[in-house]
Amino acid sequence: MHGVRVSEELAGRCGACAHFHSTRWDAGREQVVGECGHGVWPRVRPQTSSCPEFVPFGTLRATLNPVRTRAGAVRGPAAKRDEDEPAPRAPVEIEVDMDEATFRTVLREILRDELALSDAAIAERFRGGEMILKPGREGTQEKRVPIEAFFHKVVMLRDKLRVLEQKINANPKLADDEKVSLQQYVTGCYGTLTTFNVLFRDDDDRFRGQGEG
Repeated sequence: MHGVRVSEELAGRCGACAHFHSTRWDAGREQVVGECGHGVWPRVRPQTSSCPEFVPFGTLRATLNPVRTRAGAVRGPAAKRDEDEPAPRAPVEIEVDMDEATFRTVLREILRDELALSDAAIAERFRGGEMILKPGREGTQEKRVPIEAFFHKVVMLRDKLRVLEQKINANPKLADDEKVSLQQYVTGCYGTLTTFNVLFRDDDDRFRGQGEG
């Protein structure tokens, strides 16, 4: 998608936005979708969507070097620091031989590997739905939450539990019996959260309680 001329159909839409990346064909929706790198929810969006955060592709630029005077001194409060205090290191510019979309993809894969994060798909019947919290007291307003937003939080909680599991197993200061004891608490959390398994499309993404394979 990036690096090519944008069609008039996508002008002002996600498909022409600088934050839009990782485009792919979604057979379920029968359209091209991608991911929003600006934090707009839902993260996976059709290329024909639009939002107030639209930025034309090719206009995002990052400035790494701080503003300096001709003499090389940093402007502002930093210039008043003690002369004996060492100056902070300025950011170093590096050349990366890849476009923005590829860089985002590589960075995302690195973070997933380090933090044990993963993409989980929501069940198709819940896509686009709402979770309604209806108060028991009359005259009070109900709370509506997009199911996909709630699902995202459930997935984040699941991933953090997985990271906790890994840290427990890899901790050299814990004895084996202590690791087993802590693992039981984590397993108990998984068991409590199995209620939300109905939201997951794939069985492998779901929570597993004690006694489940």
